[in-house]
Amino acid sequence: MLRRNFLKTAGILAAAPAIKEIPVALHATATSKQIYEWRIYTLHKKGNKLDRFYENTLIPAYNRQGIQVGAFSLHNKEEQEKQFYLFAYPDLPTFRILKNKIWEDNVFTEAAQPFYDETAPDPVYSNYETFLSEAFDKIPQMRMPDKDRGLFELRLYHSPNEEANRRKIAMFNIEEIDLFDKVGINSVFYGDILAGPRMPALLYLTWYKDPAAREEAWSKFGQHLDWNAMKDKPRYAYTATDNTSTLLSPLSYSQI
Repeated sequence: MLRRNFLKTAGILAAAPAIKEIPVALHATATSKQIYEWRIYTLHKKGNKLDRFYENTLIPAYNRQGIQVGAFSLHNKEEQEKQFYLFAYPDLPTFRILKNKIWEDNVFTEAAQPFYDETAPDPVYSNYETFLSEAFDKIPQMRMPDKDRGLFELRLYHSPNEEANRRKIAMFNIEEIDLFDKVGINSVFYGDILAGPRMPALLYLTWYKDPAAREEAWSKFGQHLDWNAMKDKPRYAYTATDNTSTLLSPLSYSQI
């Protein structure tokens, strides 16, 4: 089985502020599998205007619809500057409804217009990529990290074909997530990517107290007897041909 190449970028998570109570989103049920939307912005310049727009205008509008939003940046500032936003929806119908409903919020549209007017002739970002994914059966609802978290890691896996991607998802659902729990790789969510720039693929987000805790957890994982038995099972062969790993710092207004 081809193995993954672990660390590519690094970052450190600052403590997130307390979150005000957020209304229950449309269509939410106890058995719903959440839908996760990642927006990854490539910035033209420092993201101060984008920060203010998200913190003061866009995130409050989504909160009014019951949606929490995570906000992150790359810790390694030597790389091309990017910002990452995670929207957690209770289900796919809610995602579809809110794409239009947000524009019916007069408080949002009035507050947002100055940002749009200012950045149309002088763009803050060149583009943003979107990944839309559905939660795995094993963890249908996001697990919020503890208050002492110090690091988030976003991993993106690509498979050679759709059948291999399904087997990799089964590997997580049946065995791998349970092993993560044992060794201290703390899960936030796992998502089967429904739409993205490169398919088929999946992604997941984990957290740690600090970089040392992350290194210790992955060392335990790599040496664990369960992993060494799991990775050589024929049913999981060639399920992930490559992956990327990104460590993120949350922005001060991140709700995750």
